[in-house]
Amino acid sequence: MAARVLVSGASGLIGSALVARLRAEGHEVVRLVRREPAAPDEMNWAPSAHTMDFRVMERVDAVVNLSGASVGRLPWTPAYRRTLVASRVDPTRTLAEAMGMVRTPPRVLLNASATGVYGDRPGERITEQSAPGTGFFPDLVERWEAATRLAPARTRVVLLRSGVVVAPSGGGVGPLRLLAEAGLGGRIGTGGQYQPWISLEDEVRAIVHLLGSSLSGPVNLVGPTPATSDRLTRGLARGLHRPYLTRTPEWAVRALGEAGRSLLLDSARVLPERLAADGFAWQHATVEEALEAARG
Repeated sequence: MAARVLVSGASGLIGSALVARLRAEGHEVVRLVRREPAAPDEMNWAPSAHTMDFRVMERVDAVVNLSGASVGRLPWTPAYRRTLVASRVDPTRTLAEAMGMVRTPPRVLLNASATGVYGDRPGERITEQSAPGTGFFPDLVERWEAATRLAPARTRVVLLRSGVVVAPSGGGVGPLRLLAEAGLGGRIGTGGQYQPWISLEDEVRAIVHLLGSSLSGPVNLVGPTPATSDRLTRGLARGLHRPYLTRTPEWAVRALGEAGRSLLLDSARVLPERLAADGFAWQHATVEEALEAARG
């Protein structure tokens, strides 16, 4: 059935692709913007001030919150760490509180999250039942997810724990793609660390699938076949017809601080157990297929 969906972060990589798919499937979309609205489907809000017209929550069936500053921007200075937290917690809290102010809140809140909640877990098989890890990034995701608890009890809340999004440009592989294009692609550390991934198309398809699902709580949005960092970086270089000769030692990555370790060295073999059990069918089952699709 067609639904009216409120989307934050609609201009980002995932958000723009999601809005296009929702509209193609006959859904109506309302986009939240932090400037003066420039189109009939836009609505202004100020999440840093916890301000929005809460009455819109009476008029929408679902909310998809994709707000959040990029974790790929380095370094994670103390000031930028605060930005990473505030850009996620403030929008989530603002939306959840607004839902609680109306008599008939939206049926579902799909809230962005990240597989980074699991931290560095070499040798483990990780599902949605796995406990959070330790460190800045897992703590950030826990605070992000905790803000959804302010949503009304009758609103189904889904936590979209996404892996690295493989897309034609940008996404989680953006910086790695630039290195590969420059002929500097190569193994990072041992290359054996598991890197959770998902194609942009499957990320968007999974979000739409979860709009009509009965699932709630954390759902791992990752591809069904775990891949190591070496497979990901080697596949990028191969697809771009560039050499794969260099090796970045762990000490060089660790010199980037916790950001380098969390993004490039942490190992997490994350499995999409709940999404698979819910009947979702992936278009891209391996990271090589996702990379091929991203090349167009």
